Amino acid sequence: MELKVPPYIKSLIISLLIIIIVFFMIIAKGILVPLLISGFIAMLLTSSCNALERRKIPRSLSAAICVLVFCLIIGGVLLFIYLQVRSFMADLGGDLSAKINTFVVTANKWSKETFGFDLGMPNGFEMSRAVQIVGPENTSPTKLIFSALDTVADILLLPVFVFFLLIYRDHLAVFVTKVFRRQDNDFLLQKLTSIRKIVHAYIAGAGKVMAILAVVNTGILFALGIEHAIFFGVLAGMLNIIPYLGPTLGAVLPFLFALITKDNLFYPFAVVVAFTFVQLLEGAFLTPKITGSNVNLNALVTFIGLLIGGAIWGVVGMILIIPTIAIMKQLFELSPDTQPYAYLFGEEDNNWFKRRERKSKQPAAEKERTEKADAEAKRVLKKKG
Repeated sequence: MELKVPPYIKSLIISLLIIIIVFFMIIAKGILVPLLISGFIAMLLTSSCNALERRKIPRSLSAAICVLVFCLIIGGVLLFIYLQVRSFMADLGGDLSAKINTFVVTANKWSKETFGFDLGMPNGFEMSRAVQIVGPENTSPTKLIFSALDTVADILLLPVFVFFLLIYRDHLAVFVTKVFRRQDNDFLLQKLTSIRKIVHAYIAGAGKVMAILAVVNTGILFALGIEHAIFFGVLAGMLNIIPYLGPTLGAVLPFLFALITKDNLFYPFAVVVAFTFVQLLEGAFLTPKITGSNVNLNALVTFIGLLIGGAIWGVVGMILIIPTIAIMKQLFELSPDTQPYAYLFGEEDNNWFKRRERKSKQPAAEKERTEKADAEAKRVLKKKG
């Protein structure tokens, strides 16, 4: 005899499961973050690896080639960013440093006289004070060194994780089919392929959008005569990967820089207007055209996910949380008990109430037609009698 669990008990169990998952994500941050990053990169490289295997190249060699090419591309991007940051930091020791100090002194004086709030920098910008504000208190140099070594170790392990995930991707797929053994294997493999394509489309599309925005933003800053246009344009394009918050921060930084370095207020406000216009075009045309609706998450869940991801994993969590929620949505669709949560994550169905209204009207209309047919039959029989 099968035990029937009430629906509200099922909902409670699933909600507790989600809470346990979030708690586990907090505790196992050091393990899950590298694994998730490696998993998403592996999903991105799977199609290239499959293409090489179709050319009779062994799987291990195909995986090694894909990982090596990916590392070279990322290394080139990081080298370009390093050169831009180095050029920007070099100017901080010259006239730019004096302009920043003058601006900070003026802002501190205005804030104190207007609002009675002291920014704590009456003599200008002090790097040591900025480090105290940003960095944790009582942090010894030894802790900083070990923290840096841990970060480097995680980065060096990423290619290894990606390599093994590419090699054992079929093994992991069979494992999923064994876990969900009540489901049809073809359906499960189709769902896994769909998840991989969603993550691939999201990452590849986000990369294309970032590259296009970096070029457009750099061109705008060059046209306005803003120094270090490449640095701010590329930075704004990269920050676009963080929904809602990233584009705002990408516009604030060049705005402040133009406010400090330019004597005319036209330039900082022109930066804001231009970047806002670009973001409107990106949200309305560029992103839907390139990435499409593959992720298919509503804005409320996306924003809550950003808050949760930032709270438990920081900036990395804000980047990883969107494809992670998209994968959870696909997994929730596998079982009828969790499908309501999949709907909760997805876009709003505006026609649901209309369809329900039509369904509720169908029995009434059918009953009315039946009554009319019975009345017509009785009338005919009475006329014949």
